[in-house]
Parts: sequence; structure tokens; C-alpha cells
Amino acid sequence: MESPRPPATRHNSPEPRPADLRAGDVDRERVAAVLGDALADGRLSHDEHDERTDALYRARTLGELSALTADLLPPEAQPLRIDVGPVTALFGSEERTGRWVVPTRFSATAICANVKLDLCEAVLQSSRVTLQVTVVGGTLTLIVPEGVRIEMPASSFMGGKKNQVPPASPDGPVIEITGVVTLGNIVAKSPKRPRRPWFRR
Repeated sequence: MESPRPPATRHNSPEPRPADLRAGDVDRERVAAVLGDALADGRLSHDEHDERTDALYRARTLGELSALTADLLPPEAQPLRIDVGPVTALFGSEERTGRWVVPTRFSATAICANVKLDLCEAVLQSSRVTLQVTVVGGTLTLIVPEGVRIEMPASSFMGGKKNQVPPASPDGPVIEITGVVTLGNIVAKSPKRPRRPWFRR
């Protein structure tokens, strides 16, 4: 199985808004699957499905694609998430996974809680992202595919900072983790590799 690819990055100048980022084939496939499900269960008529499918293949940006499913699923279940706000967990757990746009500056808070940010299918708004964290008595886990470089200047007080991501090319995307960790942990790691079978026929 191929290793996960690094998140898509955009180098346009000036920096584009998340909705203006160009869409790729993987984005269209995700939206097409939601439209197909909506047709199958009656949320869309055949005419509506045909109309949205035509718009799907004409769409150039993530914003145009996301509008096609906005009324079909709740925000947390959308195939594309472009309006991403801070992640905050208080005495519980929160996670952000799937196809989402990671802003150039992003924040996450874990107070006696666990937060997981999975960037394996994400789109980075720029090639250098600053993640501002506040971790108190909790754990923040960042999962990134190969090719992403992690910098972790965040300060800690009786806390732990673990960067388990293998060294990457200096030309690749960078996630800089700043902020404060108190009585908690930050862990940056790569996704688990699939287990090999004990035997082969």
C-alpha cells in the first residue's frame, strides 16, 4: 500500500480564501458520492441530481463544490469543510478528520480533554501553518502523512511534547505548534501502517 501523501498545499499569492482554493478530482468524487446517496434515499429528485451533477463537473473551487451538499448533510458530516473554526474540548473529546481546509493560523484547546487533528486528507491553506494550542490536563494528537515537517516551539510546564513524525524535506509543508502545555501532552505522529498478515498463500 502506498504511503499517505502530504496534504495538498497552495502557494498562490496573495493567499486565497478557503472557498477559493481549486478543487481536485478527489473533492469531486466525495461530493458525487453524497449526491448519489441523496438520490437513492429520495432527498434529491432525478432532475435535481442531474442539475447538481452538471454543476459538480463545472465547479472549479472548493466553495462551489461545498454549496452542492450544504442542504444535504449537517456541517460535521460534509464531504468538504471549508469554514473551519477553532477546535475546543472541555472535559470531553473532539476531533477533526476527513477533507478539511487547515487555515494558515489555527487554534486548538484541550482542557482536561483529548483533541485529535487528522491532516492526512486535509488541504493546507498555505505551505506553513501555525497551530496555536492550549493544553491543560489533556492531550492533543496531531496526525500528519509523510512529507510534513513538524516544529514544536510550544512551551510546557510539567507537560510533554512528542514529535514522532519522521524528518521530512525542508521544501515540504511545515506545521508549527506554538502555545502552552500544562500538565498535559502534545503528540505529533504519522498514521499507523496497516498490519501485514502472518502468512501468505
